[in-house]
Amino acid sequence: MHKGIERIKQMVIKEFIQILRDRRMKAIVFVVPFLQTLVFGFVVTTDVNNIQTAVLDRDNTFESRELVQRFAASGYFTIRSRPETPAQLQGLLDRAAVTLALQIDPKFGQELSRGIPTSVLVLADGTDSNTAVVALGYANSIIKTYAQDRAAPSARFPAAIDVRERAWYNPELKSKNYNVPGVIAMVIMLTSLLLTSMAVVREREIGTMEQLMVTPLKPVELILGKTIPFAVIAFFDMVLITAFGVLVFNIPINGPLWLLPLCTAIYLLSVLGIGLFISTIAKTQQQALMAAFFFYMPAILLSGFMFPIENMPVLFQYATYMNPLRYFLIIIRGIFLKGNGIAILWPQMAALLLLGVVVFVLSSLRFKKRLG
Repeated sequence: MHKGIERIKQMVIKEFIQILRDRRMKAIVFVVPFLQTLVFGFVVTTDVNNIQTAVLDRDNTFESRELVQRFAASGYFTIRSRPETPAQLQGLLDRAAVTLALQIDPKFGQELSRGIPTSVLVLADGTDSNTAVVALGYANSIIKTYAQDRAAPSARFPAAIDVRERAWYNPELKSKNYNVPGVIAMVIMLTSLLLTSMAVVREREIGTMEQLMVTPLKPVELILGKTIPFAVIAFFDMVLITAFGVLVFNIPINGPLWLLPLCTAIYLLSVLGIGLFISTIAKTQQQALMAAFFFYMPAILLSGFMFPIENMPVLFQYATYMNPLRYFLIIIRGIFLKGNGIAILWPQMAALLLLGVVVFVLSSLRFKKRLG
């Protein structure tokens, strides 16, 4: 038993030495996590700000100017142009010079002061449907709030319903709070897949796999010696991105922090097992790289990271149950944003553990068969 542990220890040390000597490996371990975190934190965002807006104020009263001022002061809209005719307003939308157009017709202020129902025309460029929907939502909220503020407290017919909207868990609806925790899951999968598969294949390419097979190392010890270093690296990347997200992007961690490494360990069973499986079908490092990305991209698309699983066809919804990334995204976002603990996350943890054990055992058996 002691000799087996010593052999695994020496194998782990050898792997770390090889990783630190290989520039490509060091880039995957240290550079990729930072780049993905920066991109998803700063660049990849669904937040809609600085909406280019045109205003056609045909009333030009105190009431209309106040409404326009609320749009400008909201922080979402930038008043870029003030056309004088509806044709000019439409021309700005046609040329994509603005995303939103606000038209206030004559008698707006007069009708508002008298309590007569009035209207405001809001036009949005629907080419980008997501931006248009969000922009119209912002505009509708500003106009509704303005109308409520204009209503006198002593009005004869006060509003019967006071609707107050609030987003739970992520009150400011910042996409970085949603994206950055997902980057942890993506980076762990990417580094584990690439490092595990390419490290084993590299041994075959340079002819050292045969040398390892004639040593006293048992197949189980060889598998552990190959996977433990990459598990340690995955934990290192997890801590690195978590600290980076909290310190740089102010990502909240509302749940128990100790649960994160536990769930990461369960998650690693699956991704390291998949990396081992790729190493059994790839003959060169280039093939291992292509096979890893062949699995990686569909795994992201079927995880719910970019697109809601509920919107997918039923067949693909069932396929997501075989994707470990699906479960880990629910877990990690539950820990970060919702403050969930084991009492709520145990179904995802149990499914991830079952999937991980099955994948790792089957991949290990195939790897041992290839060694034989």
